[in-house]
Amino acid sequence: LGVCNGCQMMSQLTGIIPGCAHWPQFLRNRSEQFEARMSMVEVLPSASLFLAAMVGSRLPVALAHGEGRATFSEPASAAATLKRQLACLRYVDGNGQPSERYPDNPNGSALGLAGFCSEDGRFTIMMPHPERVFRTVQHSWHPAGWDEDGPWMQMFYSARAWLN
Repeated sequence: LGVCNGCQMMSQLTGIIPGCAHWPQFLRNRSEQFEARMSMVEVLPSASLFLAAMVGSRLPVALAHGEGRATFSEPASAAATLKRQLACLRYVDGNGQPSERYPDNPNGSALGLAGFCSEDGRFTIMMPHPERVFRTVQHSWHPAGWDEDGPWMQMFYSARAWLN
């Protein structure tokens, strides 16, 4: 799992991580500034072992980065990665629609893409910080039915189950 700086670092290692040649590079945000806030993302169908049990969820997530814009070597690569189900997260607007517009998409990534996985699902990289909002108390608001764990905790439960 590579989150934020780990995502940027792992995206530079595609030559030694099997099944990751489709990963983009992460460049300076289109806003030309550091972005730190909560954003809404949608978990996409993918092979990611971390996100498999969360597909279809639209969740608030913390983000904090200055260089989070997913940039592909060829413009058509973003759509191809999405079509091949190798993108696992994307920014969405208040209506749940994919967004390339600021501030819904804080960095300007094509198609709102914010996370990617390897072909076999063992490696996942993402710019948002789900580890900052995995407990209910870390959210400013939550539905009454939530217990101690927020919805992002499922990502870590899934990883543990995969190891067992």
